[in-house]
Formats: sequence, C-alpha cells, structure tokens
Amino acid sequence: MTAVTEESVHQTKIPDLNFTVSQKIYKASYDKCTCSHSVCDTFKEASYYLYPFHIEYSLFASAMTYVMWKNVGRVVADHSHHSVKFRPKDVCLGPVTGILLVVAGVVTFIVYEVDILTEDKKRNQALRIHFIMNIVIVSLMCLSTVIGCIIYRLDHREHVSEKNPTRSLDVGLLVGASLGQFIISYFSIVAVVATGAKGYLNGLNLSWAVLMVLQLGLQNYFIIEGLHREPFHVMQEAALHTNAHAFQEHDMSVVPKSRKSRYFLTSSCDKPCWKRRVLKEVCAFLLLGNIILWIMPAFGARPQFDHPIEIQFYTFTMWATIVNIGLPFGIFYRMHSVASLFEVFLFC
Repeated sequence: MTAVTEESVHQTKIPDLNFTVSQKIYKASYDKCTCSHSVCDTFKEASYYLYPFHIEYSLFASAMTYVMWKNVGRVVADHSHHSVKFRPKDVCLGPVTGILLVVAGVVTFIVYEVDILTEDKKRNQALRIHFIMNIVIVSLMCLSTVIGCIIYRLDHREHVSEKNPTRSLDVGLLVGASLGQFIISYFSIVAVVATGAKGYLNGLNLSWAVLMVLQLGLQNYFIIEGLHREPFHVMQEAALHTNAHAFQEHDMSVVPKSRKSRYFLTSSCDKPCWKRRVLKEVCAFLLLGNIILWIMPAFGARPQFDHPIEIQFYTFTMWATIVNIGLPFGIFYRMHSVASLFEVFLFC
C-alpha cells in the first residue's frame, strides 16, 4: 500500500506545457534521466506501460499478505470439492457480443491515442469518440447486469451458509477496489454539474460518470450474489435425491431401470437450464466488457486529464492526486472482476 501512495504522490508533479497532460504526468519523472545506452530508452518507454501492473501487484500482494495473517492457525473443516467443467459451447451470444465490444473498444482506443496528440479539433473529436464508446460499453453492461439480477430473483438456489475465507476476500477486494473508480466518477459529476455542464463534451463526461457509478453498483451486487449462491450442480443433486424418493412412493414399476436414472436427471435439469444459459451469457459478456475497460486505462487512456473541466475546477494538483490514487484501484477492480465473473460463470 505504501508503494501505491508513493507512486501516486510522485505522479502529481505539475508538468511542462509541451506535451499532452496524460503524457506529462507519467513521463515527467524520466526527463532528467541521462544514459548513453539504447536500452535506457526502451526501459523508459516500457515503464510508462508497466506502471499499472506494478500498482496492481502491490495491491494484490498486500491483500494476500493480509489473508495469510488472518489464516495463521486456522483449521478449516474438510469438505468435498465439486469438479467443474468449462464448456464454452454452452454460451454463444454473450461471448460474440463481448468480443465485438472489445474489438470496437481497441479500435477507438487506438484512434484516441493517435488523435489526442494533434490539434484541438482532432483532440475534441478523439475525446468525443472515447466518451461515446465508454458510454456504450457501460450502458450495455448495465443492461446485461440487470438481466442477470432478474434471473437471480427468479432463481431459488440457496445461499451458501458456511464460512469461506477466500470468498470473503473476493468480496472485500471487489467492494474496496470499486471505491477507486467510484471516487473519480463522483468528483467528475460534482465538477461538471457545478460548472453547468455546458458543451457536448461535458455532457458526455457527465453521462459516462453517472453510468459508471450505476454499473459499479449493479456489477458488485451481481458478482456478490453469484459467489454466495449454491452451484447449480449441487442443487441438481439435491433435486435428484428428492425426485428419487418421490419416484419410489409411486407405482412406476412399468418403467425400465435404464430409464429411471434418465428420468431423475431430466426432471432435475430441464427446469433451470434456461436460467443457467442466461446467467452464463451475462457472465461471459460482463467478463469481456471488464477486459476492455481494463485495457484502455492500463495502457494510457487518460481522458480525466485530456478533458480540462476537472483540472479547472479542482486545480491540477488536487485532481491529479484524486485520479492517481483512485485509478490504480479502478484498474485492479476490473482485473479482479474478470476473475470473479469467471468463477460465477463456472458455477452457473
């Protein structure tokens, strides 16, 4: 955590005016470096892109160290582990739509990175494209998450009652890391509303910030609910035993033995199959959506600095402190959401 704080404070230096703001923030500390070898330039450029990974590693290492400390001397009761099979053929619409979203996001991100270095007209166009693309991504993710939450309301799976340190860690990291992006969006909303939200860029920025807050809340609820639900195969086993008991109470001796087991399985599986499929589609789409929302800020997209409304309202030093503390947590949140959504996908 000290590494996160030191790196964030280090990035708050007021830069020169010869570069774009996003470049100046992350490259200002390397201007004084003098080296005669070409390898130095390589490391200099690479450090700009490796910075988010360093922050994520520090956050992840601190979380794992905390869990190790909490589990010293803990005795966990033995319990059976269920084998889970990953079958991509079970889903189609979610992955296809998600892949198209990732491709579109990467294309607009490249356009943004190229045009943001040019004159004001192309800079505004690049910002507009970037804002619109993010609004589309976040809106679709909100819609799919709402669908998943509705399926949870229709689903009657029981909640897991036993204590699980790993699940508690996942939930804690998820909620804690989401506060980083939430803080950035909150302060953006305050700045844009306080200045009157004049102009289409301010309107797009405000819409993106509001939708981001909504998406964070919905996705956190969806993932936490999925992690605390019993897996479908566990519920099917319980239904199988229930059906077997009911089957024995009725006079069904005319049914061949080879068809009895098939009767049990179909009676316990047919009903929830459509719910499982919808949940898997939602998880696959959200997983890919979080990947593209991780790629763009991790590899240099900084509309928070290229669009000057927040800098003018808060001053550069204060706004840079907010972003450079909140953004690493936001990037970590997207990475952790991918892992959590994959776990929910497996147990759907």
